[in-house]
Order: sequence, then C-alpha cells, then structure tokens
Amino acid sequence: MAETDRKLALEPRTFQVTGMTCNACVNSVERSLNSMPGVSATVNFAAETAHVLAPAEVTSKEIIKKIVGAGYSAKEIGDNETIALHSKKSAIALIFALIFTIPVMLFSMSMDLQMNFGNWIVEAFKVLNLELPTNSFHQLVNGALLILSAPVVLIVALPIHRAALRNFFHPTMDNLISLGSLTAFGWSIYATLYDLDTVYTEVAASIVALVVLGRYLESRAKRSASSALQELLKISTKEVTVKRGGLPLLIPVEQLEIGDIFVVNPGQRIATDGIVVSGASSIDNSLITGESVPVEVAPGDRVIGATVNQNGRIEVRATRVGKETEFARITAMVISAQGEKAPIQRMADRISAIFVPVVTTLAIATFVFWRFTNGESIARSIEIAVAVLVIACPCALGLATPVALLVASGRGAQRGIVIRKPSALETTRKVTDIVLDKTGTLTSGQMKVIHTTIVPEVASVLGNSWATIATEKMIIESAASIESQNSHPIAEAIVRFAKIEKPLTVTDFQITPGAGAAGRVNLGGTNAIVLIGSPAAVAHSSMAFHPKIAKSIADFEAAGLSVSVLAWEGVALAVFAVGDSIKPDAQAAISVMASRGLTVWLLTGDHVEVALNTAHSVGIHENHVVAEASPDAKIDHIKKLQSEGKQVLMIGDGVNDAAALAAADLSMAMGTGTDTAIATADITLTNPAFKTVTDALDLASKTLSTIKGNLTWALIYNVIGIPIAALGLLHPMYGAAAMALSSLFVVTNSLRIK
Repeated sequence: MAETDRKLALEPRTFQVTGMTCNACVNSVERSLNSMPGVSATVNFAAETAHVLAPAEVTSKEIIKKIVGAGYSAKEIGDNETIALHSKKSAIALIFALIFTIPVMLFSMSMDLQMNFGNWIVEAFKVLNLELPTNSFHQLVNGALLILSAPVVLIVALPIHRAALRNFFHPTMDNLISLGSLTAFGWSIYATLYDLDTVYTEVAASIVALVVLGRYLESRAKRSASSALQELLKISTKEVTVKRGGLPLLIPVEQLEIGDIFVVNPGQRIATDGIVVSGASSIDNSLITGESVPVEVAPGDRVIGATVNQNGRIEVRATRVGKETEFARITAMVISAQGEKAPIQRMADRISAIFVPVVTTLAIATFVFWRFTNGESIARSIEIAVAVLVIACPCALGLATPVALLVASGRGAQRGIVIRKPSALETTRKVTDIVLDKTGTLTSGQMKVIHTTIVPEVASVLGNSWATIATEKMIIESAASIESQNSHPIAEAIVRFAKIEKPLTVTDFQITPGAGAAGRVNLGGTNAIVLIGSPAAVAHSSMAFHPKIAKSIADFEAAGLSVSVLAWEGVALAVFAVGDSIKPDAQAAISVMASRGLTVWLLTGDHVEVALNTAHSVGIHENHVVAEASPDAKIDHIKKLQSEGKQVLMIGDGVNDAAALAAADLSMAMGTGTDTAIATADITLTNPAFKTVTDALDLASKTLSTIKGNLTWALIYNVIGIPIAALGLLHPMYGAAAMALSSLFVVTNSLRIK
C-alpha cells in the first residue's frame, strides 16, 4: 500500500527552458512532457519555465532529457533560485551580427558607397596582380556582400536553423526565419554566380540581425517584467545566528530547526517565521505583505521570515522553516500561478498551433501567384514570399497572456496580492456581490483591548496609603502581571495592551475556568489580592461597583465586547473591554465597493448582536447581514445568490470558510488565515489591510485589459501585415523589423501594469 501511495504521489518541479521562440515551441515542449506517463506539464513562454507535476519515481534527469529531445535546453530550478532571462550570449550574437550586417546594408542601399567599394576591390585585385573575371565589378561587389553576410546567416543564425530542423514536423517561428533568410541568401548566391541584377544579401543578413535584436530587447523587457518576482526571490537571508548551549553560533539558514532561538540585530532580515521571545523592535513587512507602515513587535508577537528588523535587537523562536515559511509559501504560489494558463490564452494557443504551417503555405502560394500567374521575375517573386515569411509573428500571440501575468504576479506579490489561479482574472469583471467573513477578514482576527475604564480614586476606600499606590500605571501593570500567567486569549490581549517589560511578583496564583484569575501581587511593597475576571465573578467577590465601572460594563457588553473587571482587595478599579478590532480601512474599502455597484454581505458564525455592530461600523446594511451561520449555511447563502443570477466573490480566512470559498464564483483568502482557506482560494491576500481586496480587483481588471489589448494587437498586426506583404507592398527587411517590434510592443505594454 505504501509503495502504491509513493507511486501515486506527484511532486511539483520547475525547470528553466531555453531556446523557445514562439508559442509553437511552448506547444512542442508541453506535448513532449505530457507524453510521459503520469506527468502533467505547463510551459510559460514569458518566464521561460516549465512547471511539471511528476511521480516521485520520474527523475529530473528524465524530464530534462525529454525537453532536450524536443530541441531545447533545460535545467532544474531550486528553491528561491532566480531565472536568468537575459544572457551574455544573446548580446555577443547581436554585436557579431551588427558588425557584418551594417556594412552589407550600407553598401546595398547606397549606390555611391557601392561604387566606391567596387572600385576599391578592383584596385586591390590589380595591386595583388590577380586576374579579374568577366563582368568583374558587379560580381565582385555581390560576392563581397555574400562573404560579409555569410557569418550572419550561417553562424549567428545557426541556432535558428538547428531549431527549425528539429521542429520540421511541428514548425515554429524559427522555421519561418530560417526559411526566409536561407531563401534570400540562396537566391543571392545563384544571382551572383550567374551575374543577375537582383541579389538579397542585405535581406538575408538584416532578417537575422533584426530577429536577434528583437529577441535581445525582448529578453531584457521580459527580465524587467519578472524583476518584481526576482527581487522577491533574492531577499531571503543566507546565514543566521542561533543560540545553542547558551552560546551564539553562525549557521547556514538551511540548518535552522523548529524551536531554535536566533538573534536578529537592527538592519538584518529575519531568518524564518517565529515568535519574539525577547526584545522589542519595528519590523518592515513591506516586501512580504505590502504594508507600508512598520509593525511594532514585542515578546509573544509573531514575525515573518525575510522581513527587516529596523531598530531593536530581538530574539526569535523559530516556528516554521524551509518550505513551510510564509515567504516560501508566497513565492511558491506566485511561481505556481505563472505555470497556469488563463482561459483567454486558449484562443492564442489554438491559433499558434496552426500559424506557422498556414504562413508557410501562404508564402509558397504568394510565390506561385506572382511568378506564374502575374508573370513577375523569379527574384521579385522570392522577395515577396520572403516578406510574407518574416513579417508573420506568432511570438506576439504567444507572449500576449503570459508576459502580462508575469508582470501582474510580480507586482501583485510586492503589494501583498497573490493571483493563484489566472482563470480568476476573467471572473473579476463579472462579480456582482461580495460576501465577507468577519473574523480575520473585516477584523484583525486577534483579540485586542478596545476600551478601558480606570478609576484610581475608588482605591481610597481601602485607606489613604492605597490612594498613592493606585496609579493608572500600577493598575494596568497588576492586571498584566496576573494575566501573564494565564493562556486565555483575553488574558493575552491584556498583556499585549500593557506592554510591560517585567511582570510584578505574583504568588498564590489560581485560575477559575469561566470566571477569571487571582493571586497576590507585590504592589510597591504591599502584597494585595488582585482579581481579574468576568463582571459577575468579580461582583460576587467585591464591593458594589462604582457608577463609572457599572456604566462601562453595560456599554461595553452592549457593543458585543468581552468585559474583564479588575479588583484590588475586593474593590473594582478598572474595566477592560476586549474584542476583535475592525480593520481601520474597512469602512473606506466597503464604500469604494458600494460606489462600484457591488452588493456587500456580511456572513459570519458570530452572534447577531456582534455581527450587526460590525456591519454598522463598516457601512454594511443590516438586511445584508447573516449571523450565526454554519459552514453549510454559508454555502447555502452563496448558492442562493448564484441561483438569482449573481456572480459571487467570497472572502474569508478560516477552515469554516473553505467550503464557501470553493462554492463561490471567485474567492479570496486572507494570507493570515488557515492553509485550508488559502489552498481553496483563487487569490491570496498577504497584506492584512482590507483595502487590498479592492487593490486585487483593480490589478486583476488591469491585467485582463492588458491581455486583451495584447491579443488584439497581435491579431490585428498579423491580419493586416501578412496581406500587405503578400501584395508586394513591403520590403522583407522592413517586415523583419516590424516582426521584431510587434513582440517588443506586447512586452512593453505589459510593463504598464501597476
């Protein structure tokens, strides 16, 4: 059984694939990989990666061998390893091509230069006492141009010709470039040997040079497009100082284990996720969550790996390491999303699958028409056919969707938005209703002291000496000292609120479940019995509450908050109202949603009173509040909306939200939530700010508009450009330039996504 499970287990792996030039190459690699038993693969043209799900027994070497067999180079990409989208080889090839192509184009296009060049060759023959052939001037000039263009067509373009040969039965962009350049070069050889008037050496060389230039610029633009993700991958720390045996020890971060205590000095990145055990500081989470304001942390607070410690030395206990950290999870989601294809790309894939064969057929038909039907010369007919071959650009079609997703996923990750499923992009524009969970979505998800009422003067009933002890600071410290020994969430909230460096001495501590906690606390030399708990429990053991205390209890309970009362020696001195605080930007974000015509619902398992108070605070109508909802009830509500023709966006963070997230047309999970919710959602929001929801909708809308714009451009370019070339209205050299620029346009247009 274990062996069967092992075989069925699929491992995700990512490979860099080089040598792809258009979407037909993508189809070729995918077809090759998906032919392997049990393997599922998607290839991203813009990122030059293959994302593979394969059984454990299928080795990475076998996968690489399959990619190489399809005619491309590949290597596996390790965790947090960056991908080189721009290499020195492409720059060297471009320089080499331009050195030879520029003279060929200048001599071919300027008669004066050509005459001077020819005269220089004739003089050189005379000086060397070499015999000049018949019609020497014309043949020598053309021969010299052939020699200059040969390195470009035969050496620089050699990788293109090899790729074209390998993909002969599944033609790609390389086949068009190879066929066009070799046809022009071959005709030029023939024309030179037989001293014909028309040669196309400048066409052959310029086609290759412009293609190489286009790919060089395209690779630089794609590198810029992926810069946000590359920046994200580079920020993890390499070494960490841990405390083992009481001594500091510098180790590679890979050796860090759960439970290790490690030191983070000001200015350093936090090595991994953990909990602060000593010290206090401000943490810059901007590159992970998109939060612009640093977060203050103290003992007991959680910190995220790869964030920056700004101004204080802290010690952290590691709670997650390696692939389980928040940083690793975010990068894995971003990379995984780039491996998926949006539904809108299917049209481009279908066109690309037949594009090159159709263009090749059109080029042949164009030659036949001009040569045999229209009676043009063979040279002119070849020129027009070559123009058809080189202006056609499946690259733009292939890049239209993935490069936009590449930019969006990187920029989104910087702002705390992870688009996990590209299919979600097309749904965002159709959303009519937004259904919100409360805890962790509209609220922080962490208990917090919302209000306090402290009445120090009441302590005077205990005697004059107590009046000097009972300061507001001492009252808060006494509450925190008792609660520091209690693990209840309300107790932890009071401790965080107090921010005391060292608790007061507590003896005779005891907890009464459901009532509160008590003990003797040293209050500046006086040992006092301190009790903190529910109003009913404290009232049972103390004097009648002061009117201010009694009113605060009533007001806070009416607001749906959890109330704790503090008493010294049977006298109530303070009230702490604890609750899950509403995110400060929630009301503004919901107002933006309403202004866009979206209907906002609050769907929560909390009590009716709490739900209505929350809805009122953020501007949700009471008729759109569903309280005390079980997971099944949440699903039923979403299905009810869908049955009315609504498109529903569900936003949640808990296990109880997972089923509702799956049922909705579009789903977002707060990154601070459970793994179950995050795994179910289409989009994950790692920035806890609620406005990230509207930011995510805006990003998705902008990305979809860019993809549609790219596809429209790519289709219009080919629909208009190919007929113009077939009509003989376009020189092949200009066709090659237009082809290179069309791909560059798609990439640079995608860079506008913010």
